Amino acid sequence: MARMSNKRRLEWSFFLNDRSRITYNELCRKCQHECKQSFRAVVVDCPKYLSKRSKKKNKTAGNGKIP
Repeated sequence: MARMSNKRRLEWSFFLNDRSRITYNELCRKCQHECKQSFRAVVVDCPKYLSKRSKKKNKTAGNGKIP
């Protein structure tokens, strides 16, 4: 593996683990989107993440009546 320059190391310092490898959050590891978050961050809400356990949203407007 190629070494990182000092400038790049400073840019990626929040993502580097103890072995100096770029590490993403467990939730973001298998995600196909480019909005990756660091393993140090606590993910509160990710708009692009869809959990299989999450409640499904209804596609009806408001009270469910058709105008």
